[in-house]
Amino acid sequence: MGEINAVKTEGLRIHICDDERRMLQMIAEKVSECLPGSEVRTFSSGAALLACLQTNACDILLLDIDMPDITGMEIAGQLSLLEKRPLLVFVTSHDELVYDSFCYHPFAFLRKSSFDREIKAALDDCMRELQHRERHFCFRWEGKRVCLLLSEIFYFEAEGNYLMVFSKMGQYRFRSTITSVENTLAGCGFIRIHKGFLINQAAVRLLGAKEVELLDGTMLPVGKSYAKTAKEQFLRYLA
Repeated sequence: MGEINAVKTEGLRIHICDDERRMLQMIAEKVSECLPGSEVRTFSSGAALLACLQTNACDILLLDIDMPDITGMEIAGQLSLLEKRPLLVFVTSHDELVYDSFCYHPFAFLRKSSFDREIKAALDDCMRELQHRERHFCFRWEGKRVCLLLSEIFYFEAEGNYLMVFSKMGQYRFRSTITSVENTLAGCGFIRIHKGFLINQAAVRLLGAKEVELLDGTMLPVGKSYAKTAKEQFLRYLA
């Protein structure tokens, strides 16, 4: 079998970037108020933020879109190059830019005109997402209890009454069925693409009608009866 263990997010790191210093200070104060004990760092230029991100990862990034040196969207376009991509929350006074920002997959979008009303709900959503990302999947392997972060799992493959799990930490084999694990991980970002394969949607590079390519280059078959549902689920993830 298998189970999920939730772990508490500790040492939360939040970066805020806005060229308006008064707004920057106000955002920082509100974030510290909503998430006491978190580490909040502020940046008044995109260049300073990018330089910091090269060596100092953060969990949540509140980013102004309209800045003079490097725009928020230009910064967002570089986040995929980081080893750890933060949850991106765009903050702007230009509501018309919300649609242009969707291609960067922001987690949330805050309007400066209603920031006080919206910030707590947005941060609460961020915390729930971070808790979700830090969940573990636990199972028995060679007489030992193994717990893997869901974010480290690439996919599961059925082998009769056993499952193989392929992860950043290696490969493991444990007794269970793929349907049982699929039910355990319901709502956690795993897609059934075949009667014998369950994949982590975050590990997908390309999803085709007959094959899926993972980020590490692994190619897996897509079953005909699973193709439509798998595609719909993956598109919802990308939206």
